[in-house]
Amino acid sequence: MQARSVKARLFAPTTVVATLLTFAHLVPGGVEGAVTRVAGLFGGKSKTQIAQTAPAASTATLDFEAQFQPAHFQLDPFAARAAANRLSRVTVELEDGDTLTALLVRNEVSGDEARATIEAMKSAYDVRKARAGQSFTLLFDRSQPQSFRGIEFDPDAERTVSVTRNSGVQFAATTAKRALSSRTVAARGTIRSSLFEAAANAAVPSQVLQGMIKAFSYDVDFQRDLQPGDKFEVMYDMQMTDAGEPVRSGELLYAQLTLSGKVKQVYAYKHEDGSVDFYDRTGKSVRKSLLRTPVDGAKLTSAFGMRRHPLLGFTRMHKGVDFGVPQGTPVYAAGDGTVDHANWAGGYGRLIKVKHNAQMTTAYAHLSRFAANIQPGAHVRQGQVIGYVGTTGNSTGPHLHYEVMKNGEQVNPNNTMLPAGTNLEGRDLVAFAKVIGDRETQVASLGTGVILASARTTVVPVACRADAPC
Repeated sequence: MQARSVKARLFAPTTVVATLLTFAHLVPGGVEGAVTRVAGLFGGKSKTQIAQTAPAASTATLDFEAQFQPAHFQLDPFAARAAANRLSRVTVELEDGDTLTALLVRNEVSGDEARATIEAMKSAYDVRKARAGQSFTLLFDRSQPQSFRGIEFDPDAERTVSVTRNSGVQFAATTAKRALSSRTVAARGTIRSSLFEAAANAAVPSQVLQGMIKAFSYDVDFQRDLQPGDKFEVMYDMQMTDAGEPVRSGELLYAQLTLSGKVKQVYAYKHEDGSVDFYDRTGKSVRKSLLRTPVDGAKLTSAFGMRRHPLLGFTRMHKGVDFGVPQGTPVYAAGDGTVDHANWAGGYGRLIKVKHNAQMTTAYAHLSRFAANIQPGAHVRQGQVIGYVGTTGNSTGPHLHYEVMKNGEQVNPNNTMLPAGTNLEGRDLVAFAKVIGDRETQVASLGTGVILASARTTVVPVACRADAPC
């Protein structure tokens, strides 16, 4: 008797309805499919009648049937695990010579789905930038006839791209930005053979190193002035993810070089108009109107002064400086000015002259070619590429012959006082004094370790520009 009572309650309409609705997520068609199946069990009752039956349980069956109510089963770990297991993730990597379409098809995605996915992805990501080794996560719902649900990946450390199925083979792409925070980072190093090796060992980003070299390039010859045992110190901003992963380097804030015991420092200062320049401790601009070395990676092969000419065979005055660099190396304008000459000039080969002011002119000889739009009358900015190293004219090999002329006479660029930039005054000078104090406090608090470098290379680029990485 008691067994029949339990059985009756197990198969009571309210119990069956509640149980089926609890597991509706496992029934094809969801809640609608569950109600349809209940209708088949109760001989013609409408879906509305059956759906209304579940909450109308009698007092006699309440205690037993309550165990089958959805609110209780939502806490069941087996049911939760079953729902979670419906969506599986497969992480794959793009191989050499692979395409995203081929990658998808190779991993159980139909050709139509793969093509639709890539087409949708184009609105959020340039698929041509995908490279071998890049990871992609494929999403599958094994309970569905069309099991592929979409793809997720991080094109960079700052964002995540998702492509998900809408209906049929229709997909849509979305982009989510990852939160970044700015941190101030300091690094120190002792130079054993090269500044680049020491900076690399101290994990200094190349962009920051380039900024430091550019700030010091007006006064430091990075080919000859650096010696083993010299030291550097640098402080800069770094953009980080919440997980502490570095994304990109920001602005150089402070740098110091100790060369043969002599300390040189530069401090970044932002003006009211948003521009940033570098100054020494007294507020004097480190910027000179002309660069001493207008080419990267150069080795001084011939100094200013008397020498035996390598082609003509007799001694005469060498009225410039020669830098040995590979053919095609970019040549930069040493300062702002106007192109005065850009043509062939006898033994100089292809020659560019830039007039900077009423007194100062610079010349760049033996070029292989001129940069685009470099012609007489063109205005150029300091650090702008104006030509490329060659061996035209009277030349024994690829090099740049560089001249500085003052009032029409060639002068030695290495010992000529070049005009300086604007110095800080008034309110700017007061604000700059506070900047110095803040920077020095930060540097002192950001680590104390000294990183030693031990590379054996000896050639160090003498100048870097923002448009020409070292």
